[in-house]
Amino acid sequence: MGVWIYPVAFIVIIILASAIKVLREYERGVVFRLGRLVGERGPGLIIIIPIVDKLIKVSLRIITTDVPPQDVITKDNVSVKVNAVVYFRVMDPTKAIVAVQDYLYATSQMAQTTLRSVLGEADLDELLSKRDKINSQLQKIIDEQTDPWGIKVSAVQVKHVDLPVEMQRAIARQAEAERTRRAKVIHAEGEFQASQKLFEAASIIGKEPVAVQLRFLQTLTEIAAEKNSTLVFPVPIDLLKPFLERAST
Repeated sequence: MGVWIYPVAFIVIIILASAIKVLREYERGVVFRLGRLVGERGPGLIIIIPIVDKLIKVSLRIITTDVPPQDVITKDNVSVKVNAVVYFRVMDPTKAIVAVQDYLYATSQMAQTTLRSVLGEADLDELLSKRDKINSQLQKIIDEQTDPWGIKVSAVQVKHVDLPVEMQRAIARQAEAERTRRAKVIHAEGEFQASQKLFEAASIIGKEPVAVQLRFLQTLTEIAAEKNSTLVFPVPIDLLKPFLERAST
């Protein structure tokens, strides 16, 4: 009789081990009893009926999934490849198991189709310059579609937009033309401001003849500081007028 004790004890240990489950803080267990939904369990130590009950663990942590590159034709008929990343988490473990067969795969497929649909309604310039707006739109649409599955999509980020080589060259030429235009505008504004200041200076100097003479002498001083050989300047008659008047007297 003692020989049968060990197999029986071994079987009892196996049954107890399969009946006792430990779920971490971020895990929940969905229990089915003979195929019928019993409810949600966890976290901590839970006990199920072996063979009769089946426990499916569900993680409540944020899941990050990459959306593979998708071929997208924008609203202005530009073919691009776009990939993205989706951040979501399970809010209702029971719905995530009962309402959909594989919530990870389903969410990924929903993100791919939504990405093609939304970007197909946007222009290329909007795709490149208004990334935040498109991300918010993607997050809202995917979240509404996955809500019946107990899934909450917290964020969607478009990571990379792969443009054709011809389009990259066209954008580079456009950017170069824009920089040239800005440089010409800035130069023209500088010339206009300089001409205004020169006009104001000429008006002030024109009211005072002595100012013209002082400016002439200042110019001579500046040129004399340079290492030049021979300089010939016309002397204004206003500088010689006092000497001529004294000689005539």
